[in-house]
Amino acid sequence: MTVTTTSRPTGHPGYSETLPREPESAATARRLVCAASTAWGLESAAENGALVVSELVANAVQHARRESIRVVVERAAHDTVRVAVADLSRARPVEREVGDDEEGGRGLRLVAALAADWGTDERRWGKIVWADLKGRG
Repeated sequence: MTVTTTSRPTGHPGYSETLPREPESAATARRLVCAASTAWGLESAAENGALVVSELVANAVQHARRESIRVVVERAAHDTVRVAVADLSRARPVEREVGDDEEGGRGLRLVAALAADWGTDERRWGKIVWADLKGRG
């Protein structure tokens, strides 16, 4: 596993990793979120962050193109962990209505419920879907 660490304006490092676009990458993404949250003393954001990044990875696995995705974990503010998944598709994620008998389709509703804020940043090459999680640090 190769993890990239870079300085951020808040003075705290950010963590990122390029992963294969496959369901098993969600486990690696969860570990990255938990490790970063712990390093920053924001363990309270780790559990929700792990759930959110799992949903973002699942969306990218299902809807993106190419063979890889990039997971980024940043300390956006003193008490905020930002988790993001970048992929090479420009299609924006959309919350959808699902019936009680449907198994999938609730991921973005879960992200919206757990995150303080979330969104999509379009790029020339694709998009970054991110979510901010508040911690008590």
